[in-house]
Amino acid sequence: MARVDLYDTTLRDGSQGEGVNFSVQDKLAILRRLDDLGIDFIEGGYPLSNPKDAEFFQALQSVSLKNARVAAFGMTRKKGISAAEDTGLKALLAANTGLITIVGKTWDLHVHEVIGTTLEENLAMIADSVAYCKGQGREIFYDAEHFFDGWKANADYALETLKSAAAAGATTVILCDTNGGSLPLEVAAGVKAALAACPGVTLGIHCHNDCELAVANSIAAVEAGARQVQGTINGIGERCGNVDLISVAGVLGLKMGLEVLLADSLPRLTEVSRFVYETANLNFRPGQPFVGLSAFAHKGGMHTHAVSKLARSYEHIDPATVGNERRILVSELSGQSTIITKTARLSMAQDRELMRRILERVQDLEHAGYEFEAAEASFELLVRRTAGTYRPLFDLVSYRVNVEHGPTSSGVSEATVKVVSGAETLHTVAEGDGPVNALDAALRKALVPVYPRLAEMALVDYKVRVVNGRDGTAARVRVILESKDGTDIWSTVGVSENIIEASWLALVDSIDYKVIKDGEVSAKA
Repeated sequence: MARVDLYDTTLRDGSQGEGVNFSVQDKLAILRRLDDLGIDFIEGGYPLSNPKDAEFFQALQSVSLKNARVAAFGMTRKKGISAAEDTGLKALLAANTGLITIVGKTWDLHVHEVIGTTLEENLAMIADSVAYCKGQGREIFYDAEHFFDGWKANADYALETLKSAAAAGATTVILCDTNGGSLPLEVAAGVKAALAACPGVTLGIHCHNDCELAVANSIAAVEAGARQVQGTINGIGERCGNVDLISVAGVLGLKMGLEVLLADSLPRLTEVSRFVYETANLNFRPGQPFVGLSAFAHKGGMHTHAVSKLARSYEHIDPATVGNERRILVSELSGQSTIITKTARLSMAQDRELMRRILERVQDLEHAGYEFEAAEASFELLVRRTAGTYRPLFDLVSYRVNVEHGPTSSGVSEATVKVVSGAETLHTVAEGDGPVNALDAALRKALVPVYPRLAEMALVDYKVRVVNGRDGTAARVRVILESKDGTDIWSTVGVSENIIEASWLALVDSIDYKVIKDGEVSAKA
């Protein structure tokens, strides 16, 4: 089975994406996750570009990796000076990595118009830089920037730049679709031309996603003979991003039978994907192939009925092979088979009359503005309420929220909550950054002494959508809360003309679900 190496540039190219900003500690944390996953090469950054990258390479000296090799990234020497005098190359060597990736110009347009030199001098810049760093005992990868644009404009010269790097000692030459505008057939032809021009050199591929073809282009390159794929986790990066190494690993390993990562690493793809999203403070892409929340989600009644009988009837792989899971979504489009599937673990699926009543309740509530496909915790509570097995944690007496604004106030919110739990009336007050945060704090202040594990819970997302916009400011709104603890993430929904009331309904469901799933109800009821 042929192996394809994966070269991750999340820490460098990925950090150039809009809204992405990694601290040194973020970069070190991602580095360790990628190493554990079995990524072959990790590009740490450009040591000369900023103090943060310089600090990262310094911190790297005390990090022990099990699988990956770290590369320092930089450019060829500047025109008109020797490689030994070039400050960029000095910084690459000072990073003290055994592997250096040097990027150079391949497109004659860039040679003439961007760096303003001759074609001959550019070839010398490539050869001198590679040979100098090679002579300092480093292995050199060469990134041929804009290779495909250069090859289409002046094929002979583009190939000469590759030969220059290979002859100077580069062990791997990477063909870059830097503008992201190439098509798969063009990429395959370019790879074959490069292989013919540089026999004995490993070829890599580095694609950007400006035409939504980065994965297709990378796969086409591998089929044509490339044996290294460069990209980022989740495809983050400049403009439309880089190729997503998550998808690349899934396709190469599961669809093409090629060896990637470690032998048992593919089931960790979802975990690593979400870790990078969290570290980068980016929202998950629900529809992301292989690892997205919706990648194995089924909503239509015909689909859910078929999946309940034979999963592969509507799934191209078992979601567990990439660490994901199947989700059956509940909505007004659902049939009884969906409800049966969703309630199987609650041992209610044999009660057909109950299934009918649950489906009718879902359809009525969705007509009123609820949406359960994104609020599965609220759906489980709905099932329990309809079945008569739900026992509320408390009875609400009242709640009140006060938001102060003015020249001497900072917009602090204060919530007062009064509830009855068992034989005890609980009356609490708490402040928060907003009305929902204050309500959450006040309610948990009342309930944590009774249900201690509520202290583990945190609200991680809050979404509001107007249900019937034609009513203007009196419109009904839908609030979806996402909560998590140390092991699970769950979502709940509330609907009302009053945004605070809608938030309260979703918040109570979230707390109810946390207590039920932890099994504390039976112990405390």
